[in-house]
Parts: sequence; structure tokens; C-alpha cells
Amino acid sequence: MNTTVLEVQGLKKNYGSRQAVREISFSVHAGELLGLLGPNGAGKSSTLGMMAGLTAADAGSVSVAGISLAQDEAGYKGRIGLVPQDIALFEDLPAQTNLELFGALYGLPKARQRQRAAEVLEMVGLADRARDKPASFSGGMKRRLNIACALVHDPDVLLLDEPTAGVDPQSRNAIFEQLERLKRAGKALVYTTHYMEEVERLADRVLIMDHGQLLASGSLPELYRTLPAAQTLQLEISDAARVDLPALRSLPGVKQAELRGSQLHLGMDELTQGSQAVLQALSLAGVQVRHLSSGRANLEDVFLALTGRQLRD
Repeated sequence: MNTTVLEVQGLKKNYGSRQAVREISFSVHAGELLGLLGPNGAGKSSTLGMMAGLTAADAGSVSVAGISLAQDEAGYKGRIGLVPQDIALFEDLPAQTNLELFGALYGLPKARQRQRAAEVLEMVGLADRARDKPASFSGGMKRRLNIACALVHDPDVLLLDEPTAGVDPQSRNAIFEQLERLKRAGKALVYTTHYMEEVERLADRVLIMDHGQLLASGSLPELYRTLPAAQTLQLEISDAARVDLPALRSLPGVKQAELRGSQLHLGMDELTQGSQAVLQALSLAGVQVRHLSSGRANLEDVFLALTGRQLRD
């Protein structure tokens, strides 16, 4: 039986007349990573800020293991770790000292600070750089140390806001592997991003937000089943103005047809028959196909179906 660790109920946040977050509710279980997906400005960071206790909610509640932020702020914050989008380190202090300082802020005794600093440095693959200053680290190493700082007090819940921003592929994979280890250790994680491929790799469940609203939630298979088409066809074309979208949508096997600049994106329920009909229709219209690729539906297709726009718009 899954144990609910983090509970969010009816969170709201306004900035003047703008509704940044509109009554968001969800829960996260032990050993689960919840992906919070949406474009820039969707309300992800505002939601995370309220969960971290950095931003006061206008309404709603949040609790960890039954401990309410509103009723026991210190107890609640002792159960969560925050990895902010902007790296939060003391650049001119050694990595070990950074971690001991964060441990002290969480009330760890001195001996425990040293012990946990060593443990989390090993955990994130930086044990050999314990005496080095973050100023000498690569961007990916700083990101990993940032995660270590959020783990030094051994929280139940880890909140991550765009934790791979600006890192190289090797460092990104190292971060992913670390998060997967934390899941296996029973931590509950909330991961905000606008990169759907990260969520597809890591998430057990996904929440999709836009304009402060929760549009959909569920496991990846559950979200994919909401789509009218399970397969996709993407074509780079020569003359988008000649494309007759209503005519394409009426073809056998075609469920969706959208133009994104010179890209024609189609949702299909039968790829072989449908693609032949599409290519024939484009040829008759005088449209040249420069490149063609096919695949299965993904989270970007789910988002497009829900909002009519791409994740990174």
C-alpha cells in the first residue's frame, strides 16, 4: 500500500489581478516522483514556492507526513528539501563546509553535520571534491552539490525546480540516476520542468499545468489514453500555405492535423494507411515533403491536445 507523504489541498496564489495558481490539489507517495509539467508562466514555480513555505498561499494547505505547514512551520520545513532553479551555494566555501552550514541551519548537531556532509557528497559523486570550492566546479557539479544541500538533513520530500537547467548531458544523466536512487530509498519527489522528455524518463505520475490550472493528471499510460491518436507523423514541408488541414483531417486514419511553421504534425490511429493518404494529398496540392518521421504519442502531444500550444511556447 502506498503511503501518502505530501498532501496539497486547494492552493491558490494571486499577484494583483493575475491568478498564478488556481486551487491546485494533489498528493505524493513515498518512493514516487511526481512530474509537474507546463510551459514558462504556467504556475509551477509559484506552486513549489508555496509548498516550500517560501511564498504565502492565499488559500489552501500543504502537509508532510501529517505535519501542516500552517500549524507547525519548523516541523514541516524539517521534512522537506528544496532544490531551487537558481543555484544556492556559497561559492568561496569548500563543498564540505557548504553542506555543514546547511546542516546547521536545519539544527543538526556538529558531529551529525560532518557525517551527513560526507554521506551526501558520496551520494552525488563529489566525495573527492569535498575540500574544493564550488567556484571551481562545472555547472553540472554545482547542480549536484545543490541537490546535496537539500538532502543533508535527510528530508522525506524533495522539491526540485528545473534542476537540470544549463547542465551538459553527462551531468543531466548523473542527476537522473541520483533521483532514481532517492526514489528507491523511499523519498517522495516533486519535479518541475517544461522538458517533457525528462518527465517521461523519471515520473511515476504527471500533473500538467497551464495558466495556474491543473489540466490533467495521471500516469504516462493514463495520459496517453486521453489522446485521440496513439501514433504521430511529422513532416517538414516546402509550402505550408498550400496545406488544407480540414481535408487532411478527413482522411482515413488521421485524427489530428496541426501546422507549426513548416512542420506538419499529424495524429494517426493507423500509420501505414493514413501516411499514404496524407502523402498523396500533399503531392496533389503541390506540397513537397523534405523530411518525414513517425513515432508514438508523447507528453507534448498530450499538452497540445489540452491547450492547443507547445510546451515551450
